[in-house]
Amino acid sequence: MELTGYYPGAIGTITSLHATYYHGNWGLDVTFETQVGRELSEFIGRFNRERDGLWIAKISGAFAGSIAIDASRTHKEGARLRWFIVAPEFQGQKIGFRLFRTAISFCSERGYDSIYLWTFEGLDRARSLYESEGFILSEEKHAHQWGIDLTEQMFTLRLEE
Repeated sequence: MELTGYYPGAIGTITSLHATYYHGNWGLDVTFETQVGRELSEFIGRFNRERDGLWIAKISGAFAGSIAIDASRTHKEGARLRWFIVAPEFQGQKIGFRLFRTAISFCSERGYDSIYLWTFEGLDRARSLYESEGFILSEEKHAHQWGIDLTEQMFTLRLEE
C-alpha cells in the first residue's frame, strides 16, 4: 500500500466513492454527494500542510481509500477527522486501520488536544475501529438528512499531552 496526498482528480474520486457507497448501502440521496464534493473542495482549497492532512491509499496504483484531518477550527473544536472511506474491493485488508492510525499520529505529532468525527448509527465496523483506538461516543442526535432518517453520532478522542 502506498500513501499519497492530493493529486489531480482526487476530489472527484473521493466524492464518487462516498456517493456510490452510501447510496448503495444506505440510500443516501444526491444531497450527500453534493455536500461531500462541496466541503472536500473547500477543504482542499484552503489546505495548510502544517495544520491539515489528507492521505490517499493506493494499491498497485488503484484508489483504495482516504482520510483527512481538517484542523482549521482546532482552537475551538479540536481536529476533525473526515472523508474516511475504504473502497469495498479493498476492505478487510487493514487499509482503514493504517489510514486511521496515520491520521491519529499526525494529530498527536502536532499537539492537538482532541480529534472528533461525525458518523451515523449502523456503521458498526467503523465504530468498532473508532472505539478500539480510544474514541468515545460524545453526542447523538436524530435527524432527517440526505434523504433518510438517521441518528448522527459524534465520536471524540482526547489526546495525551
